[in-house]
Amino acid sequence: MKSETKNIIIVFEFIIIISIFFIINILKPDDKISVYERRKLASFPEISLENIFEGNISNQLEEYAMDQFVSRDVFRKIKYYFNTNILKQKDTNKFFIKNDGIYKIEYPLNEIALKKSTQKINNVIDKYLKGMNICYAVIPDKNYYLQDEYLKIDYDKFISIVKDELKDIKYIDLFSELSIEDYYRTDLHWKQESLENVASKISLELNSQNRFNSNYEKIKLGNFYGTYYGQALVDVNPDNLIYLNNDIIENCITYNYENKKANKVYDLEKYENSNDKYDIFVSGATSLISIENPNAKTSKELIIFRDSFGSSIAPLLLENYSKITLIDLRYINSKILNDFIEFKNQDVLFLYSTIVLNQDILK
Repeated sequence: MKSETKNIIIVFEFIIIISIFFIINILKPDDKISVYERRKLASFPEISLENIFEGNISNQLEEYAMDQFVSRDVFRKIKYYFNTNILKQKDTNKFFIKNDGIYKIEYPLNEIALKKSTQKINNVIDKYLKGMNICYAVIPDKNYYLQDEYLKIDYDKFISIVKDELKDIKYIDLFSELSIEDYYRTDLHWKQESLENVASKISLELNSQNRFNSNYEKIKLGNFYGTYYGQALVDVNPDNLIYLNNDIIENCITYNYENKKANKVYDLEKYENSNDKYDIFVSGATSLISIENPNAKTSKELIIFRDSFGSSIAPLLLENYSKITLIDLRYINSKILNDFIEFKNQDVLFLYSTIVLNQDILK
């Protein structure tokens, strides 16, 4: 009898707990974004006959329930702790910790997507860049520098495919110029303060010149919790966010074609106001932005087709150019580029990470 009573009490308590969570979730206003994950959260789906008949409504409701669950981030932390410390899994949702750094498994090599990415680069070259000075470089994700016990793509095969597809373009090898220390521990990106040798190599390969002046002041803004920290939601020490500055960079002006605003190269307000503080570099993810160097010793211009890694290295290339134009083909269709840019014998650099090229996301 005591055992039956105990079981009834346990079931009753469980029902109460579930009911409380259910009521709180109904009453709680929906969150629009996840600050930690830097993404929009799912909203309640539109209930329509079309959605119901197409079978979309159940998946949309499931996505909405997972995104809007009360104390979601707390449960994400509990899940990571349970999976790694109790179940002894190496990763949770593809994230894992190594030497106080957060990594995301980038696997497998998607050959179809990679070839589509390189084909889109070839299309841009054929349409706009014939006869121009063109180079390309691939930025390895930081998993490249880990030991082989972790799943990662076949980088040799990756580069071999890229070289086969981009046969007539000069390749700049950056793999040997970087190390694991050159990347943020809590983020996927490289550290700007570690890129002077990379910038020198790119400058030399592009126009056979070293930079005129590499005297930079290292300015520390403070703690930096990167994208991986928010997505994995694990407790590790923050990075330091440091940027390099000198008179040349300080006097340059950027122009954002999206919001039609001029700004400094480093948008320091982003450190205080942006969910992703890496956005201080050339205002973050932007489809099309130019940087004018009024003190340039040359009239030469550079066009960089890039992903987010390009934001932090572009300022270090300014010394050799009067103007740098940054194009992010994830956010602008290549078919309309000549509506904004006059292609006229500029130097051209295609600079993409393995993460982006391994997806079919260029337009």
